[in-house]
This record gives sequence, structure tokens and C-alpha cells, in this order.
Amino acid sequence: MTTRTGTRLSVFPLPGALLLPRAYLPLHIFEPRYKALVSDALARDRRIAMIQPLPAYVADEDAPPLFDVGCVGKIAQVEAMPDGRFNLVLEGLTRFRIVREMDVATPFRQVEADIEAYASDAEDVDPLPSVIRADVEQEAKRFADAHGFEIQWDDVGRLDDEALVNGISQVAPFDVAAKQALLEAASLADRADLLVDFLRFFGLGTGEAPTLQ
Repeated sequence: MTTRTGTRLSVFPLPGALLLPRAYLPLHIFEPRYKALVSDALARDRRIAMIQPLPAYVADEDAPPLFDVGCVGKIAQVEAMPDGRFNLVLEGLTRFRIVREMDVATPFRQVEADIEAYASDAEDVDPLPSVIRADVEQEAKRFADAHGFEIQWDDVGRLDDEALVNGISQVAPFDVAAKQALLEAASLADRADLLVDFLRFFGLGTGEAPTLQ
């Protein structure tokens, strides 16, 4: 739905969950308000807007403050369970910026959002310079080795540049602020550079992966 100044979106605030354009995010939906959100989305346009709460939110806070930028996803796969829960896979469509939060009667939150600012998300992505691609793969291997992650590197090597950078950005156990910075990166090359920095930074220390929340 489009308002006079933006697009109306139903939002799912979830710390550490990073959705990016043309990437996929699996979700298990069990809270009543988000079961209602999914039912509403399935009855309308199948869109759910993922966004992170700000880092200082309280875990049981009903409406924590949100970052300004999130990503709209379309329900690509859905499994409705007998008890009302859902297993979903969201396909990332485009990023958005919140214009304002709307006063609504639904149990889930809705915002007016600007998606025109991210029109370039629908365009083809330029391939990475080979040196940046090599840095991403090298630092990802170092990070995985440091934390004991088992990765099928032959499969990783066959991914295109966007799938590689976005996939690592999504699954790496970075903190909320790092995930947000990756989301807001202006280009794939910028996201790749940030990703290399974060892999190096979060790969330091005792070998224990940082938590998402």
C-alpha cells in the first residue's frame, strides 16, 4: 500500500537478522503478533519488512526504537504448522528508510517508508575487483578456522560475488551495529570492504564467536 509520501510496510523487528536484496532469510514464526503479521502478509502482498531494534533495546520491550533502514522481503516459501506457527523463507527485494511509524490497531507495527531512495537495489550489481573477492575469501577462511566452523569451500568458491558477500554478511556472528553497517553499505564493493574489516575484527580474541544480541 502506498501513502501520499511513502509505502506502508508491516515490520518485523529482529536483532541480528540481516536480509539483503536478492538474498534469502529463513524464519521460524511463533509469537502471536508475528503470526498475525504473516497471516496478514499472505492475504495481501506477501511482503514483510525486516528491521533491527537499536542496540540499547530491552529484550521484553514491546515497541523498541528501530534503526532507520531495513529491507523488504517477499515470502518465497511458507510452511503453516498445525499449531499456528510458520516456517518461512524471505527473499530480499529492496531496502527502505522509515519516514514515520504509523498509529495502527494491528498487533504488529507498521511504518511509512521511503523505498525510492533505494531504487538501485533492483539494478544489476557490478562484479567485484578480483583483489577484493580474494580478500573476502581469505578472511572468511581465517575467521572460520579461528572459530571452528566447517565450511564447504568448493561450494563457496562457485558463488557469484553478490551471493558470496551477502551470504557471509548474513550468517557471520557479528553484532547488531556491524550487521546494520553491512545493510546500509552503498555498494557491493563497499559491503565487501566492510565485511573484510569485520571478519578481521571479530576474528580476534579467544576464538569465541560474539553473540548477536
